[in-house]
Amino acid sequence: MRTLAILPIKSFADAKQRLAEELDPGRRRALVEAMFCDVLIALKRATLVNAILVVTGDPAAAQIAGGYGTAYAMAKDQGHNPAASLGIARALELGVDRVLLVPGDCPLLDPKQLDELLSRPVAPRSALIVPDRHGTGTNALVLRPPDAIVPAFGPDSCDRHVSVAKGGKVVPWVIELRSLALDVDTPDDLAALERELGVSHGGAAHTRGTLRQLMRSRR
Repeated sequence: MRTLAILPIKSFADAKQRLAEELDPGRRRALVEAMFCDVLIALKRATLVNAILVVTGDPAAAQIAGGYGTAYAMAKDQGHNPAASLGIARALELGVDRVLLVPGDCPLLDPKQLDELLSRPVAPRSALIVPDRHGTGTNALVLRPPDAIVPAFGPDSCDRHVSVAKGGKVVPWVIELRSLALDVDTPDDLAALERELGVSHGGAAHTRGTLRQLMRSRR
């Protein structure tokens, strides 16, 4: 089963505004770029991901994607859902069997856990929904076929995706995946990420290095 991973990335300069009290624009950009690189590396190491498509309006993000040998599609920076839909349209053109939609701010993503998720037996029309650590948002979607449902990321999107799937006669599964539970939007998320990195070894190399530098600069 061919799987295309779709990674929507908004402008680095405009990302993570809710971290403004913790980090100035330059440091926020550095963190966002580092997390993006770590997610990209994890996707490339997952054996059941056949191809990756970065959807972005930021030339810097496109350049990074190209540097990793990853395809990218330039799009207006209109938000996560329009970018996800553009990626799905490209997936349909390519004729892949399913898509994996992931954000660029889950740097703890573990390729082995991702392969376990993708190896689960599913119905011909299905949606695997990975919630965030609060159980309300959605940090990943696996859709078979790629247009099984229309992505509706945002607050309370986990229940929304379940409802949309059921309404469209698509079988939904809500599956917790530890390495995809933590996305970084708020100071609390950033603190949680620092704690997780403090008790783990390996993975998220770019984010680890960037946070070390940021912590030194805040002293």
